[in-house]
Amino acid sequence: MVQVLGIFSFLSFTLVDLLDIVMVATIIFLLFRSIRGDSSILNIVLVLVVLVIAQAVVSALNMRMMTALLNALLDVGVLAIIILFQPEIRHMLNRMAVQSGLARRSGQFFNRIMGIKEEQMGSRSAEELGEAVRAMSAEKTGALIVLQHKSSMEKYMSSGDMFEADINRRLIMNIFFKNSPLHDGAMIIVGDHIAAARCQLPMTNRTDIPAHYGMRHRAAIGLTEDTDADVIVVSEETGHVSFVRAGEIQTVKDMKELRQLLGSMMTKEEK
Repeated sequence: MVQVLGIFSFLSFTLVDLLDIVMVATIIFLLFRSIRGDSSILNIVLVLVVLVIAQAVVSALNMRMMTALLNALLDVGVLAIIILFQPEIRHMLNRMAVQSGLARRSGQFFNRIMGIKEEQMGSRSAEELGEAVRAMSAEKTGALIVLQHKSSMEKYMSSGDMFEADINRRLIMNIFFKNSPLHDGAMIIVGDHIAAARCQLPMTNRTDIPAHYGMRHRAAIGLTEDTDADVIVVSEETGHVSFVRAGEIQTVKDMKELRQLLGSMMTKEEK
């Protein structure tokens, strides 16, 4: 009887064990939150979690052969997964950094050290953008507008046509007019300026997005998963306006709500 109880001596519980469990649970929660809807990565993470738990159990039970086998599987398996799924892993880590706010805070810290200031939108520009979105919504003109924050958009700008122009409602509406050569793609706004148009954005791999959302919404989600940018989407089918941030879509009920969302990006002097 004593020998049987001795097998379970590893179950002794201390405050350090509680802290250990909480930390591991937090990491697993962040992992699953960042990969929700991505079935391929989800299955890989589930297998790894099961292997790690199994390795901990057999190690505590002093099962030497199983411990050695699982250690080898984990060592080789993790290396193989990193090699085979490098793009997906990079995407997952980017998504975790954006959703946790780490990307924004680290960007602010780096920019503060380097003396770089984020270009913010003024009240006049926000008003012009809001009026352009309102008009396109009423006319059911499809639009995809990216609002840059800390993350650089240069990679996406280079895929389109770069130019420098002040934010103007007529210019925005002309760019997204269905017969315009620039309407197919995203417009990128940096501060008070339109920096590029006809830009290509990365599509999300999530499978849990409702079917009524089209390619513009999927592109908006994909970009906001990888960066801290916000995206405004105007549906060509319904005229509905969506505001996408950190991979989450918020339906904009009216222009007052859109102005409130844009207000968080305005310079303090002009609020």
